[in-house]
Amino acid sequence: MGRVRTKTVKKSSRQVIERYYSRMTLDFHTNKKVLEEVAIIPSKRLRNKIAGFSTHLMKRIQKGPVRGISLKLQEEERERRMDFVPDESAIKTNEIAVDKETLDMLTALGMADIPGVKKVEPADLQTVSLGFGRGGPRRYGNA
Repeated sequence: MGRVRTKTVKKSSRQVIERYYSRMTLDFHTNKKVLEEVAIIPSKRLRNKIAGFSTHLMKRIQKGPVRGISLKLQEEERERRMDFVPDESAIKTNEIAVDKETLDMLTALGMADIPGVKKVEPADLQTVSLGFGRGGPRRYGNA
């Protein structure tokens, strides 16, 4: 288990990063000096904890958006992803491959005349993975 950080350390680190993002780096010692300049912190130990957590958050920001920190940079990236429109729809299908049993079920329901339905052998169908892997879905906790 890792070290526990207090609410004070986390909150102040997030505030410093939001206000002084351009001055913060991925280096602990540089962040420590920046904190010394921009904030009034009562003890050296608390300053080092805030600088350490700020460095940790800066590294996480490099990988992707971090919860609790509102940066223009992050907001622009999120908007760019939301505005993305693919060239071809993933759900647009001209042809649906089904096996004999599925075609029989569709016929029983009166839906065998759907355009694009094509009967194929079961070996030709792709297997669909549900992402559970071996042993079913993951269970978290000690239940």
